[in-house]
Amino acid sequence: MRRAGRRGRQAQEGSPMENGVGQEPGTPEPPAAEDIPAPRPSRARPRLVFHTQLAHGSPTGRIEGFTNVKELYAKIAEVFSISPTEILFCTLNTHKVDMQKLLGGQIGLEDFIFAHVRGETKEVEVTKTEDALGLTITDNGAGYAFIKRIKEGSIINRIQTVCVGDSIEAINDHTIVGCRHYEVARMLRELPRAQPFTLRLVQPKKAFDMIGQRTRSSKSPGEGRVASGKETLRLRVQGLATLEEGPSPFEEEAARRVDDLLESYMGIRDSELASTMVEAAKKSPSVAQLARGLDSVLGEFAFPQEFVAEVWGAVCHPKGGQE
Repeated sequence: MRRAGRRGRQAQEGSPMENGVGQEPGTPEPPAAEDIPAPRPSRARPRLVFHTQLAHGSPTGRIEGFTNVKELYAKIAEVFSISPTEILFCTLNTHKVDMQKLLGGQIGLEDFIFAHVRGETKEVEVTKTEDALGLTITDNGAGYAFIKRIKEGSIINRIQTVCVGDSIEAINDHTIVGCRHYEVARMLRELPRAQPFTLRLVQPKKAFDMIGQRTRSSKSPGEGRVASGKETLRLRVQGLATLEEGPSPFEEEAARRVDDLLESYMGIRDSELASTMVEAAKKSPSVAQLARGLDSVLGEFAFPQEFVAEVWGAVCHPKGGQE
């Protein structure tokens, strides 16, 4: 009796193959190709490239691939072969020390970034004859606090060597590099009256056409506006950068009111912080819930209750505003 030959393992022509192995007998046939929905192509993340220069003068560089302010500074530093710690702050679309064009939490996709780097160091002696020095402080999100505004007629206004844009490096030889703006503002508020103290300041390196200017950066309705009505790159305090539509007129106005409250209560201005607080207030049906929400994400600030109440009112019940 002739013995049946062993069936070969090689797949017949047209049979399904997986990793080069023929399908075993008895294995259910896979569904026909036309029955399998084609996978939707993933949306490619747009490649965002920004142009940059050093504010005092340099060739134009190109940067991309950053997700927060510290990474942005690192990219700029890499292009110009400097240390990221040399960068004090950045302005958008102007090389001048213009606090209305300060880079905050949003960059328009067509904005040109100018990096202001360390210039000369100077020390000034100040005697606190009043409770308020007349300074408004902000920071660059990467460890440097600097002067954003000088109030007319104030103690600091009378010291001609102190200018808007100066980074505060030390108070009475105590370094404050790495401190947030609200910490620096608190230190200055807590200094005793009638007792002289020393500020060590670092001014931005100036281009030839900027020498001699001393901007006080008075309030402007357009402060903090970067790219209304178009897509912007949102640099968040926590988390990755996101591509978003520009803020609505209501959101811009609400953020401006909150920024004014930050200056009034804490002596700081911070457009990204103000925008974050507006977002939290819009999701909070009450002051108590807003307080809990702010404490969960911004607990380091220890905002007073009356400040939180004013923020909630400014966003949720603006006087004469639109919702």
